[in-house]
Amino acid sequence: MEFKIKTDEIRKLMEIDNPRFPKYATQIINLANQNAQATRPKVVGQMSELIKEFTGRTLEEWEQWYLERYPDSIDEATKKILGMIDNFRDVINQIDESMIRQWVRDLVIVKTFIGLKFQEAVLKKIAEKFNTRYRLSEPEEESRGIDGYIGEIPVSIKPVTYQFKKMLSEKIEVYVIYYEKQKDGIKITIPEELEEKLIQM
Repeated sequence: MEFKIKTDEIRKLMEIDNPRFPKYATQIINLANQNAQATRPKVVGQMSELIKEFTGRTLEEWEQWYLERYPDSIDEATKKILGMIDNFRDVINQIDESMIRQWVRDLVIVKTFIGLKFQEAVLKKIAEKFNTRYRLSEPEEESRGIDGYIGEIPVSIKPVTYQFKKMLSEKIEVYVIYYEKQKDGIKITIPEELEEKLIQM
């Protein structure tokens, strides 16, 4: 048997009041908290570990136990979030239809294109590093697993997870450049053999 108990129901079962907030308020506070990093462990402690150390049974006991160890954490987190909310207030009146349209276009058109078609940026960056030229592959070359050329060297560009796959149906006979998408861009790994060849060019 499988079933789910929703958070609101857990509160009822444990006889804990559900706080009331105006519509959208929790979403805004949550966003401000993420930006301010107000409830990170360095501010409020590592909650998953602290609750394991707690030996009491009631909410009141837990609150007292926690505040004895982190007496200023609630106030500090509150001030951090309030400061970010003030930043939101400063910018909210600057947001108009034109700005929203620009944001939506960047998300839907530009970021989608970059996310799917960034191979050229990888080729161009590597070519710049080794002071050579590059080109994207032709359709017939693509069918052989070639994404492009750096100088005269054919290469394939694959996600880093590709190298961990044990059973691969395709066999690529060219150098593979691996990428890993990260929060602030793409991490590129060039195989040593390819790097040596590019240095010699």
